[in-house]
Amino acid sequence: MRTDKKLWRNRKARKELARRLQSENPGLEVVHPHAAGIDVGNSAHYVAVRPDRDPQPVRRFECFTADLYRLADWLHSCGVKTIALQSTGVYWIPLYDILEERGFEVYLVNARHTKNLPGRKSDVQESQWLLKLHTYGLLNNSFQPPSKIRTLRTYWRQRLQHVIGAATCVQRMQKALTQMNIQLANVISDLSGVTGQMIVRAIVAGERNPRRLAELSHPRIQASHAEIAKSLEGTWRPELIFILQQELEMYDTYQRRVAECDRELQKYLRAFTDTAPAPMKEDCLRKRRKNKTRIIRTSIWPTNYNASSEWI
Repeated sequence: MRTDKKLWRNRKARKELARRLQSENPGLEVVHPHAAGIDVGNSAHYVAVRPDRDPQPVRRFECFTADLYRLADWLHSCGVKTIALQSTGVYWIPLYDILEERGFEVYLVNARHTKNLPGRKSDVQESQWLLKLHTYGLLNNSFQPPSKIRTLRTYWRQRLQHVIGAATCVQRMQKALTQMNIQLANVISDLSGVTGQMIVRAIVAGERNPRRLAELSHPRIQASHAEIAKSLEGTWRPELIFILQQELEMYDTYQRRVAECDRELQKYLRAFTDTAPAPMKEDCLRKRRKNKTRIIRTSIWPTNYNASSEWI
């Protein structure tokens, strides 16, 4: 009897909740009333604002720098404070920098998060759709580090490309040596090391005597000179020597580019650290001194020694 009464109460509560949900307004709440949406393109950007902000709420701006500044001026005149734009390739970067410089709150949106309507949309409809989603707070902002960190990241990415290119050159040099049956990789661990580079440069310079090439090995190499000389006996094919020479020159070029990136990174990091606030530097130094003092005290003084110099 009690179970039937409990089930009847639960059923009645569910019906009351469903009736209340149907009667209440299920509309979305406006989160960003001063919003705009931008459909980013290669040659032009389509910008949409709310219809009450301008008689022509959707406008087309070309990707030239003067047009981007004109776009920012128009958004400022419309009272826009926050903007949603798609991260399309690298076309969004100049627009993002200009809008961020003008003081707008820019939401960089993943394009996959906005493709939830069936059918194809025009550029105008795409910008209006971005505006609508952003107005109701339905778009997530992608993480963007500060401008100084982005500059540092650009240097690091360029350096990474040079490192990858140098590694590819080493692989091609190894392939050319293997095709000539030069089994140098079986006696040394790295072709880009001191011994490998000395031997490869001597081969490119015209040295073919295995014993003389083996004498170029570093003393820390575990293999003996006889083993190294045996691995350097092969067929010296001229076309593969030509490939070896070109890849070695490309490897040297990449190494110079890496050194240039390192110099630029050091210069930028030096300027980046010099611009840090003085109190922040003093706080960091004070924390380091505290940690160092704590480590010294815990390592020198025993745990069973109190402040009155009496053993507990």
